[in-house]
Amino acid sequence: MTGKERVLSLMRGEPTDHLANLTITMMKAADEIGVPYKTYALDADAHARGQAAVSRAYGIDHVSGISDPAVEAADLGARVIYRDDAPPAIDDEEPLLLDTARLISLKVPDPRASRRMRTRIDAIALMKKECDDKAVEGWIEGPMAESCDLRGVSRVLMDFYDAPSFVRDLISFVVDVELAFARAQIEAGADFIGIGDAAASLAGPALYREFIWEAEKRCVRELHHMGVPVRLHICGNITPLLDMLAGVGADIVDLDSMVSVKSAREKLGPLSAIAGNINPVAELRNGTPRTVEEALDACFREAGESKYAVAAGCEAPRDTPAPNLLAMARFAQGHGSSGRQGL
Repeated sequence: MTGKERVLSLMRGEPTDHLANLTITMMKAADEIGVPYKTYALDADAHARGQAAVSRAYGIDHVSGISDPAVEAADLGARVIYRDDAPPAIDDEEPLLLDTARLISLKVPDPRASRRMRTRIDAIALMKKECDDKAVEGWIEGPMAESCDLRGVSRVLMDFYDAPSFVRDLISFVVDVELAFARAQIEAGADFIGIGDAAASLAGPALYREFIWEAEKRCVRELHHMGVPVRLHICGNITPLLDMLAGVGADIVDLDSMVSVKSAREKLGPLSAIAGNINPVAELRNGTPRTVEEALDACFREAGESKYAVAAGCEAPRDTPAPNLLAMARFAQGHGSSGRQGL
């Protein structure tokens, strides 16, 4: 099987020859081709070359459009801080929606006519052309994450109580933006879409249910209607949200390292694929090939030895030793999707 066939078969619940390796790489990809991260984030050719290089060097089964969380916000007019060798960042002190009244003036942009979104679309097209054996992952921000990018994390958390109608309007607008962006990436060649909704873990189960849950379900439902499977990545401890996440409908749920894989399997059920979730720093970067494989083996067994993809709890740090990344590929290639040794 090719990496593309392996990832898409996993998402469809079909047999695979061995486990898929869905390790997230961003800064490592830039380093692999020797460019500053700013170049990787802003140049489609550099992004595509970096993803191709890192996926081939370390046996990763996909290439991804993920670069930083500021893409959509930048094209909506947010002030973004660009640093030479670090990811672009939102200016949280002066967010676009510091004045909530500004929301009514925002319009869903045309992704193809927007500078940063167009860069990702072009990178997707290049990866589709150059890496046809890899699954090409498009990427969008989730409803809570992008709301925080536009308004600021602490302000949104306060708005849940002080301005709930504004939050609902903001999240609805965000979903419209993200679905338009996703559609353009799919048309450019994305085989599946990743949703990064990092800040959702900060809301807690009551606020998640009231404000975020239906929006995430809408994203997944509409993406399925567009014909692609979905990977949902939420940083942080999502243990209190697992019951609800089972109803979101994502084809793969990424788990951060503080979440019990066993608990996730119990809550998400046997049909959901799980990716993760070794600690990116303590176990992946700071470990040894042997301890990396031992940590992955524990995750694999807690996942029930099925519907599981090899990954860390979040992005692989840029200074992760090459032998440790190769250990992830070796583990994936040595284990079948039902617990058997790889074919």
